[in-house]
Amino acid sequence: MPCWIARRLADERGDVPGWVLITLMTAGLVIVIWGLAGPALSGVFDQAIDRVVGF
Repeated sequence: MPCWIARRLADERGDVPGWVLITLMTAGLVIVIWGLAGPALSGVFDQAIDRVVGF
């Protein structure tokens, strides 16, 4: 293995890649938003279904 590749691998060892942090932060945001908006969305869905069934 060329020396520059070994140096590059050694430099990044132990670092958390940016995409992992972005993925975890996005998942966290989805969980928080779902928790806050879930009941409201459920109510909107139930209301829409009631209107469709009422026809």
